Amino acid sequence: MNTTADGSRALPVIDVGPLVAGDAPDSSGVRVAAERIQAACREHGFFYVTGHGVPGALLEDLAGAAAEFFALPVEEKLEIAMARGGRAWRGYFPVGGELTSGRPDLKEGLYFGAELGDEDPRVAKGLPLHGANLFPSRVPRLGPLVLEYLDEATRVGQAVLAGVALSLGLDADYFASRYTADPTILFRIFNYPPAAAGDDGWGVGEHTDYGLLTLLAQDDSGGLQVATPGGWTDAPPVPGTFVCNIGDMLDRMTGGWYRSTPHRVRNPGGRARLSFPFFLDPGFADEVPPLPGRAAAGQDGRPRWDGADLRAFTGTYGDYLLDKVSKVFPQLRQDVL
Repeated sequence: MNTTADGSRALPVIDVGPLVAGDAPDSSGVRVAAERIQAACREHGFFYVTGHGVPGALLEDLAGAAAEFFALPVEEKLEIAMARGGRAWRGYFPVGGELTSGRPDLKEGLYFGAELGDEDPRVAKGLPLHGANLFPSRVPRLGPLVLEYLDEATRVGQAVLAGVALSLGLDADYFASRYTADPTILFRIFNYPPAAAGDDGWGVGEHTDYGLLTLLAQDDSGGLQVATPGGWTDAPPVPGTFVCNIGDMLDRMTGGWYRSTPHRVRNPGGRARLSFPFFLDPGFADEVPPLPGRAAAGQDGRPRWDGADLRAFTGTYGDYLLDKVSKVFPQLRQDVL
């Protein structure tokens, strides 16, 4: 088993197959998964999931199409620059175009989300972060692969959230019938180039995710690190799994009993690194109050990494998300806010 630098246990691997299959909440497989999810969310905020059912061939094809896109000349990639995505906030950004904690990241990437046409009421109202995706004409297979992957990842994310609900003593459909009945779905494809000589190589600095749940597929390069009480620990790629972590809204809803955990990325090798984070978050217009009963009763008093008090936030998830994302892309803020 992998361990951290101080010898403590590394991130657990949890079989979510019974949750994906929709087994009864009182079945042994679902009970075990929920118990292990609770332990992981309390101890780490991160875990690997296996038994998810996403075809390996889909991930391979997606990675191949992504690599093909990132190999294009910059001017061709800018055909779908984020500035052209308007209020939908979709498209390509070059290396250094995204900020984490005010510092440019050593990565380039693509922003995608749920595919929504002009007839969708949210698009017609001009709701930020809603609309159509921008897909590259030079890599026509990428668009269909992204949309297929969004469907698969949403299916898995909803199943894992059912396990999270059960782990909190709630009904399995607690999130799906409320906060993710019409979720905010965001998907990124990131390419981390090798660091130049003398560069510290941080592709993404220390941060937490914003919403409920993140599912990450990563190539075999490694580089993801997670904060633990004993220090930073690597979360290396494990074949056939996703890395799963909880975000700020689940931290808020549980009163800090489940804690969104800081993480960061460094490209340690001499070649490009690909990663595919998928975010399944509350509906844009949803308010996110504390959960009932046990879920809201376990505050542990530990200060967050950034000093923020998530309980002090009021408003909708969209308010919180826009505030966060506008700091990541300050040059696009005027297009959305």
